[in-house]
Amino acid sequence: MKIITADYVASATGLHDCPAGDHPEVALAGRSNVGKSSLLNTLTGRKKLARTSNTPGRTRLINFFLINNAVHLVDLPGYGFARVPPQMRDQWGRMIESYLTRRKQLRGVIVLVDLRHKPTAGDKQMLDWLNYYGIPAGVAATKADKLGRGRALQNLKTVQTHLDSTLKEPPVLFSAVTGQGKDKLWDIIQKWTAG
Repeated sequence: MKIITADYVASATGLHDCPAGDHPEVALAGRSNVGKSSLLNTLTGRKKLARTSNTPGRTRLINFFLINNAVHLVDLPGYGFARVPPQMRDQWGRMIESYLTRRKQLRGVIVLVDLRHKPTAGDKQMLDWLNYYGIPAGVAATKADKLGRGRALQNLKTVQTHLDSTLKEPPVLFSAVTGQGKDKLWDIIQKWTAG
């Protein structure tokens, strides 16, 4: 997909803060520090559109980015090991659940998993949850550049085996460094948001 414009629009603490309008939305979900902001930057070809950090839990709001004045990519706070107080994690959970179940513009969710490790219980839970609510989901297996090709493909099979019951799209090998998988993810996004 040719990216002409990619702009930060808003950060929301809940549905009441989400942008108005009817642009279709695709959300990026995953555990803390799995590479959601890096994936967003790679998809748009903008190195600093979404703020990246080595510190888990840096994204604390629902962040909206408008692509080609047509589609919102939505960067969600990570789940898992973020070093924040439990009450803040609970607040994030309620905020994300409300967004995912009640946002009419949402067309699908790309769940990011770290290819170097087996999918976590949180990854499986997220995909089971999306499946239960009938929300289309895809998987981006991130950090593919950190493994050799053979190991990356072997680990991708592990990802697929652990998550297979919930996947309608095959997992996509993705690297923010090389751009591997970018076009396949755009194909999924465009399929969800067409029309």
